[in-house]
Amino acid sequence: MRLLHTMLRVGDLDRSVKFYTEVLGMRLLRTTERPSERYSLAFVGYDDEDEAAVLELTYNHGVDKYEMGTAYGHIAIAVPDAAKACEAVKRRGGTVTREAGPVKGGTTVIAFVQDPDGYKIELVERG
Repeated sequence: MRLLHTMLRVGDLDRSVKFYTEVLGMRLLRTTERPSERYSLAFVGYDDEDEAAVLELTYNHGVDKYEMGTAYGHIAIAVPDAAKACEAVKRRGGTVTREAGPVKGGTTVIAFVQDPDGYKIELVERG
């Protein structure tokens, strides 16, 4: 068994694809349109789906906003340098919600960014 993908409901598919590809550097892997079922999908990731887990961005036609709820935490992405990754995110128009620094009570360097729908993404420094 292996993890295939994580699905996020988004309010604007084009805006989300732009964020994940242009700000976080993922690739658009494939899209699916289901007009009769009133949803559209875009799969994004750093590697092909047969090699690594990816994100499934789901747009339900006519729904432009979702409640985050209290159960959702974040997605984590490994980066070689969290501070440089934060600078790149800001330069590309993204939002950094926690600058790079050690995790509370530890030494691992992390940062947090936020996607256009409010989902948190943790950048974990891995040298």
